[in-house]
Amino acid sequence: MSGPEKPKVLDEEWSDERVKSFLFLSPYDARVNPDFHVLFKAYQAMRAEDFERFVGFFTEAGRDLNALSENGQTILDHILEHRRSAEYARALKAAGAQTGK
Repeated sequence: MSGPEKPKVLDEEWSDERVKSFLFLSPYDARVNPDFHVLFKAYQAMRAEDFERFVGFFTEAGRDLNALSENGQTILDHILEHRRSAEYARALKAAGAQTGK
């Protein structure tokens, strides 16, 4: 028998608790900015509408939307490199995120 034992779940609804759980992620490397790290991980894992909710929780927690990666990029810089990420970029811009350039 080949293939996964469980079917792939698409468009799963995320609770606020699950979205907020990303606030507590820590980078493995101390050189990585923790705020950039959690934004990056949330962007990779969440649908745009969940990411928008996450950005609200992130800013309410006093975190830095303009934190820089090791390469000097903000999360908005990174997202703008992906042509299918317009909704993510809109959510960040609405919350006050800026590019590092």
